[in-house]
Amino acid sequence: MSHTILHITNGGVLTSYLKELQIQGEIVTWQEMLCEGPTQEIVHSTSLIEKRGEFLNTFYDIELDLNKIDFALSQLDNANDRYNEVTIWFEYDLFCHINMIAVISMLKQKNIKLPVYLVCSGRVSGTKDLKGLGELSPEQLMNHYKKKVKLTAKDLDLAITLWQIYCGVDHNLFKPYITKTSSFKYLSNCLKAHLERFPDSVSGLNILETNILNLIKENDIKSKHHLLGYALNYQGFYGYGDLQLNRIIDYLSPLYTVTENSVKLNRKGHEVLIGQLNASKEFKNDMVFGGLSKSDFQFNKQENKLVKTVTNAH
Repeated sequence: MSHTILHITNGGVLTSYLKELQIQGEIVTWQEMLCEGPTQEIVHSTSLIEKRGEFLNTFYDIELDLNKIDFALSQLDNANDRYNEVTIWFEYDLFCHINMIAVISMLKQKNIKLPVYLVCSGRVSGTKDLKGLGELSPEQLMNHYKKKVKLTAKDLDLAITLWQIYCGVDHNLFKPYITKTSSFKYLSNCLKAHLERFPDSVSGLNILETNILNLIKENDIKSKHHLLGYALNYQGFYGYGDLQLNRIIDYLSPLYTVTENSVKLNRKGHEVLIGQLNASKEFKNDMVFGGLSKSDFQFNKQENKLVKTVTNAH
């Protein structure tokens, strides 16, 4: 049998890029955004697909193409007989890392015993900013590929454990893994970023939402579209796309005022930023992160952990 590689990419843009570069092997495109919405441990299941479909339709007005999902995942059937190795392509951010640990878990659940390699972008020599795979030049991308990292058994077990925690109800279990050494060089940043997606116990906003209010406060923002550009560029390790950040900007709308040529914080927005108003008491967010509802927990900076929201404590 010839040496055949199965590539699993983080989206259609990268898949198209790899095809342009005529990379050898077959490609499966992973097009989910499991960093938001409900999840469960068994990744490829009818019940999860139904849950994801309901979530994406409710929050983003997206209709899942079930045929495309089944076709993509069916490429993983009998993978041990069809391929010699699996190379997964994911980036430095939380968006990609949650998808990545789900993919690794799915490989295990499908009893795929092939060597697994990781191509992960982030810091690039000679550049200041972190780079996504699709932002790399052909030479840079192929250099990343040549330096792909073979994941050890410990790496794979770690990813599977983290997926189980994410699907569970105690995300403080992530904390010991923030300092754990592994082949996932950006994992620590992503785990810290995830915990800070829960509302701050004082302001009632998470770090992304607070950052957007600060962008409004500190910059001459002309429109919501202008604000989106800032939010995309200054979001750190989240890796959120237009859809996700637009939803957050809309969610925050009670805290700012839009005129013909400007977006400015209103009184409530200023009060939230200085800790005089808890935004979660003003409006509720029904977002779910894996196995947890965002509104059920808050991030306590002093204790550096999640605590139960008082109204839900018992």
